[in-house]
Amino acid sequence: MTSLQRVAGRPTWALGRAHARAQGLLGEAFAAAGVRGYHYRLLAALDEHGPCSQADLGRATGIDRSDVVAVLDDLVAWRMARRDPDPSDRRRNVVTLTGAGARRLTELDRVLDDVQEAVLAPLTAAERRTLLALLAKLS
Repeated sequence: MTSLQRVAGRPTWALGRAHARAQGLLGEAFAAAGVRGYHYRLLAALDEHGPCSQADLGRATGIDRSDVVAVLDDLVAWRMARRDPDPSDRRRNVVTLTGAGARRLTELDRVLDDVQEAVLAPLTAAERRTLLALLAKLS
């Protein structure tokens, strides 16, 4: 079945279809690597921001607090992150990226790079630059 003509030429439809394709490719690639996007986002946030609270991780990544806890449970079990009581407030945990987590993040960066290449494969280098500039302007 072809797309609906009423919506086919609308930017929201085209952006939504492109987003669905990109997310599908990304989800498949992360699943093949044994992780989900949330794992990557938390590892990346820990790498970028350093040790921080679970609440700060949620704010930095846009991930709901309850999901942060569940994903951190995975990362801690895999020894990619460590939770320690905050010395200034024992009710909070400070989460730290481990060496194994940093190495895994580097591997996942390559997975993400491959997905970027697949998403942008139909475009020339100039078209890629234009698309990124236009998306930044829309954002």
